[in-house]
Amino acid sequence: MKFARLSLCVFLCTLVLPGQKSRAGEVETHEAKSAIFASEDFNPPHFEMAAESAYLCSIVGNPNSYEIGAEFITARLRWGVNHNDASWFRGYNQVYLLTMAEPIFRGPENRYFGLSAGFRHVFIRSGWRVEPYASGGVGIGFIDSTDEFRGGQGQDLTFNILTAAGFDYRLDDHWKISAGILYQHLSNAGLTDPNPSLNLLGPQVGATFSF
Repeated sequence: MKFARLSLCVFLCTLVLPGQKSRAGEVETHEAKSAIFASEDFNPPHFEMAAESAYLCSIVGNPNSYEIGAEFITARLRWGVNHNDASWFRGYNQVYLLTMAEPIFRGPENRYFGLSAGFRHVFIRSGWRVEPYASGGVGIGFIDSTDEFRGGQGQDLTFNILTAAGFDYRLDDHWKISAGILYQHLSNAGLTDPNPSLNLLGPQVGATFSF
């Protein structure tokens, strides 16, 4: 009788223990997958190329009602990452260099070409495909200036300031689309008198390819 009871205990243990090991393995596998997902959730790109378009209207500081189309080609390089989940600035920084071509639809001049360099911060929240951003930079360019109309730019050489804010939407590991608002300032920094600067504001959209 004792031998039968002992045999029954051994048999039950062989049934229970493998199940416990299997469940433990399932938990470990789930945790490993979660860790992999967490690491992939925040893997900012090293390099990006973006094409963006904006429609800008003058807001203050010039008597002419300028309307300008802005086309940008931008290269961005990652510079610094913030992994702190508790920080509002969780995300990554970028330095950028862009070229711009701007046909002037309304205003004394006809076109503006320039360069700009600056910084950009992308805010990352866990599990979000939407990535808010803010950027700012300065640069230099050339406009076909004219003094035939009051408020026209005084010389061809012109400096620019760009600031922007908006949202990227991550489609996959390489492609993003974006929408935001852009402010642009054009001025010759007082090299002519008067210095009829331009302050422009308008919507911006774009597409980005990440490496």
